[in-house]
Amino acid sequence: LAAAQQRVLLGPLLSGQAASANNDAIWALVASLPAEQLQQPGNDQTLAGWTSLAFAVKSAGTLEQQQAAIDAWVKQHPDHPAAQQLPLALTKLKELASQPLTKIALLLPQEGPLAGVARALRDGFMAAHFQAQQAGQQAPAVQVFDSSRIGSLDDFYRQAQAAGVQLVIGPLEKPLVKQLAAKPQLPITTLALNYADAGQKAPPQLFQFGLAAEDEAREVARRARADGMVRAVALVPSGEWGDRVLAAFRQDWEGNGGTLLAAERIAQPVALAQQIADLFQLRQSEGRAKSLQSTVGGSIAAQPSRRQDIDFIFLASTPQQAQQIKPTLNFQYAGDVPVYATSNLYSASGDVNQYNDMNGIRFCETPWLLDTSNSLRQQVVQQWPQAAGSLGRLYAMGVDAYSLAPRLGQLKALPDNRVLGLSGSLSMNANQRVERQLPWAEFVRGQVQRLPDTAR
Repeated sequence: LAAAQQRVLLGPLLSGQAASANNDAIWALVASLPAEQLQQPGNDQTLAGWTSLAFAVKSAGTLEQQQAAIDAWVKQHPDHPAAQQLPLALTKLKELASQPLTKIALLLPQEGPLAGVARALRDGFMAAHFQAQQAGQQAPAVQVFDSSRIGSLDDFYRQAQAAGVQLVIGPLEKPLVKQLAAKPQLPITTLALNYADAGQKAPPQLFQFGLAAEDEAREVARRARADGMVRAVALVPSGEWGDRVLAAFRQDWEGNGGTLLAAERIAQPVALAQQIADLFQLRQSEGRAKSLQSTVGGSIAAQPSRRQDIDFIFLASTPQQAQQIKPTLNFQYAGDVPVYATSNLYSASGDVNQYNDMNGIRFCETPWLLDTSNSLRQQVVQQWPQAAGSLGRLYAMGVDAYSLAPRLGQLKALPDNRVLGLSGSLSMNANQRVERQLPWAEFVRGQVQRLPDTAR
């Protein structure tokens, strides 16, 4: 807010291009503030006008409501610098509101190894589409294309353009997403259902959305911070996936002042007890007891003690690995150390014995699997019972792809805006990648208990 205040004071001294750039900078600053901060009254009338504009736009849900809120604000503040020269982001919103989405191409593989994943995504997407139609909303037409049968992406885009498509949702296959990311421009705005490689530059028309485990690693870091944790150790699977998850956790955790004391990569079940003992330096403790015995002679009643500086364990693992890990921690005198995990350990199978082995583990999960009262979810599960299990995350992603379709420009123009989806609370980063924040649950006496949300 202080930076915005400085730019507001600078405003009257500027004109033309410099004044426009200053307005854009002020808007970027106030639009990134949380809603409660925007409601605090200030002394400067011009700055108060900016914050009231940001609050009005944030409080509106749809593009149309945001447009109405901007128009109403301009009427109330005709002499304000923002009314005389709307920030570019809000001008873009105006353009978006006047261009309703009428036709979508859904580009998914109907054959090959990803056909099952694609089917769940498609069924979730179409369920959201039919719900919108039943609710009397102006739903766009949807045409399905088979990405496993297209000759080339260029051919597909020519075909889609000829069919009047305004937005492509897909592809799902990572090699195809990487091909799109390598192009300087795309002829049609595209929401890919996977991510290109981290750091790969992408054309301005490409948006990317997926169930990235890195989002969950960052979510663990955020939640543990909110719970007052400072020092962590990590247990992740060996291999490329584990490396990515650990890197995302480390970057967020250490970047925000946390300490990662050690990390172990889980490979063989037989080595697990030794790896956990190494993390907690139990062998050193046993060694000290033995050397004391040999010095003093006779036997000494010594219980191994673990290092005491660990606040929590970050865990990314399969359900089967997690079933072993919690009992091993208990055996290694570390049963009282909190465990924060990604959703991979939750099978959503309802297996009480499996859940009992994981009692006390906290994990982030999609609203789809934690909030079973959602009406669309209930309809989908009735038709496709497998959507109640771990496959449900893909159905949720399909539903959310439909929700994101008309809002991509909105999320780009207002980066702190969120779509409250069924795969998480969704926002867009500067690289046009959709990021998820997730709710939390804990295994308690063989049941899954939702945890209260913490401040974001």
